[in-house]
Amino acid sequence: MIRIDAHQHFWKYTAAEYGWINEQMAVLQSDFLPRDLRPLLDDNGFDGSVAVQARQSLEETNWLLELAEENNFIRGVVGWVDLCSTQLRGQLEELASHKKLVGVRHVLQDEPDDHFMTRPEFKRGIAQLAEFGFAYDLLLHPRHLPVVAQLVQGFPAQTFVLDHLAKPGIADGTLEPWRRDIRELAKFPNVSSKLSGMVTEARWKQWRPNDFRPYLDVVLDAFGPSRLMVGSDWPVCTLSADYAHAVGIVLDFVQQLTEAEREGILGGNCARVYRIAAA
Repeated sequence: MIRIDAHQHFWKYTAAEYGWINEQMAVLQSDFLPRDLRPLLDDNGFDGSVAVQARQSLEETNWLLELAEENNFIRGVVGWVDLCSTQLRGQLEELASHKKLVGVRHVLQDEPDDHFMTRPEFKRGIAQLAEFGFAYDLLLHPRHLPVVAQLVQGFPAQTFVLDHLAKPGIADGTLEPWRRDIRELAKFPNVSSKLSGMVTEARWKQWRPNDFRPYLDVVLDAFGPSRLMVGSDWPVCTLSADYAHAVGIVLDFVQQLTEAEREGILGGNCARVYRIAAA
């Protein structure tokens, strides 16, 4: 069985380039590099990881790909490209030469327009991804779920991966309308979800394991075990939990499942959805 952490980040910190890291996130105001992650993966039984963009720049995408070439445990990269650019095809053709680029992401949650993803120029970009075999990661908030369902409906051949369960209101125990909208999105078979980012949606460092169970139950019922994958969201998770406790929430949850279902969530589904080649 291969185990893959489907969602983590690397960066060399500067305040100018990582403006989203505010004073309440001072623990993140440092460099986080492969040498820092590798021992955590080893200690928690993971064979590799997928590095996900944290800056919206081609420069960062290329840097992550360089790290992936230098570190075999980085099994894939979800980078960034400007999906609205008229130069997109050329960028995708160039990036496609890098076998470890498995997907792309745009920080939709920060767009002032909640309907940004339905703009014609953005949808024109999404339409080109399947040709190159790239998945698209969805980073958004619960209010975006009805909008993203409209987007997904128009692209049945495109693989989509929902990050962080769409960030439900775990801190205050809110389920609706997130639960209803997650179920609607999960009706599209080309959408998978990462079991990631939960500890930072809970009360930082004050959460209890049972806080997550209602949300995990919803996504397991909605997506089924074949469309879920574990992700640490390291180092962002350290705002609220260390690596072991962040992934431990999922490791404990999947104990109720069959061995095959556990193997899928802990790595097999990630490898299949992102088309990650065997090491």
